[in-house]
Amino acid sequence: MKKLSLILSTLLLVGCASDGWTVLFDGKTVNGFRGYKMEGFPDSWEIVDGTMKTKPGQGHDLISTDVYKNFELELEWKVPPKGNSGIFYFATEDGDYIWQSAPEMQVLDDAGHTNGESTLTSAGSLYALIASTESVVNPVGEFNKVRIKVMDNQVEHWLNGVKVVEYTYQSDTMWALVKDSKFNTMPNFAKATEGHIGIQGDHGEIWYRNIRIRKL
Repeated sequence: MKKLSLILSTLLLVGCASDGWTVLFDGKTVNGFRGYKMEGFPDSWEIVDGTMKTKPGQGHDLISTDVYKNFELELEWKVPPKGNSGIFYFATEDGDYIWQSAPEMQVLDDAGHTNGESTLTSAGSLYALIASTESVVNPVGEFNKVRIKVMDNQVEHWLNGVKVVEYTYQSDTMWALVKDSKFNTMPNFAKATEGHIGIQGDHGEIWYRNIRIRKL
């Protein structure tokens, strides 16, 4: 019995649960991220009151240490007034910036940031490509719950319990949208069929917590 308890405790410490979830940030330690094009975790982030946040005036994008193809990601985010960030998936490190390869779920203060004036770049949207179907973002200072699900290239963005975006990754429809966007000039954009999860950290202060993922 003691041996079994030790095994179970070890599994919990590394963030693995019996239902397949892997905890990337548990409020105390960051086990599942490193800096974009870095070996370690950047010192421009800090852990405060159970959240992972950028330091004032600093920032660096993060990527997961593992790569994912079919997955379900859950997390919570909070922004300051006019705050702006993003959650990336299928990211690679082929370009200078993470957004040159990875689709992005927008994280934003819709009421205070100019990007909120367009549904294409408002919270929950597939940034600059597919508009969020409705505005369900919480006011500044409150956390928002995210769920991103990808299964056989079928992608869903959920924000605060509402599915706000649904599309087929690498479909003809998606490529047509890319062709008419700024991403058309980026040869690596959305070309990967598996990749890292990313968090944008170079756009100012941002808070994230309760980050977990499971492969499907």
